[in-house]
Amino acid sequence: EISPNNRIPAIVDTDGPDGESISVFESGAILIYLAEKAKSNMLPTDPRKRMQVLEWLMWQMGGLGPMQGQAHHFRRAAKEQVPYGIKRYTDETNRLYGVMNKRLAGRDYLVDEISIADVACIGWISRWEWVDIDWSKYPNLKAWYDRMMARPAVAKGMDIQAV
Repeated sequence: EISPNNRIPAIVDTDGPDGESISVFESGAILIYLAEKAKSNMLPTDPRKRMQVLEWLMWQMGGLGPMQGQAHHFRRAAKEQVPYGIKRYTDETNRLYGVMNKRLAGRDYLVDEISIADVACIGWISRWEWVDIDWSKYPNLKAWYDRMMARPAVAKGMDIQAV
């Protein structure tokens, strides 16, 4: 069984931590696993910076992703127009964009240097047009978005994005 949730994302690493195969499911867990396995600076070892990265990763997983996902559903996929759902989740997505915009004031990335928190967020922010975002309200977020999208690895990932 790769994922008990029977959903993606999920990975199987045939060379797990003990040399045995391991499956990992959910985007945040996968990002942490890969950053730790690669001994990447995408998840800092400094305890304060590491905690900040994990806070923003959890913020994406518990806030930005679910709320923007619901906005996408009600705006693009719902069989019926549900004005309350559209407004509720579009407004919350805008609020969350404001939180991220404030965090990015004077910063290039969410926590000093690019991290798994930025990687987790860019997939959602890249679908800004699905929620009719007015970038003039979020100049710091827009600068971050442009910076992220200019990274070759991010551009490559966006080229293979499924949705």
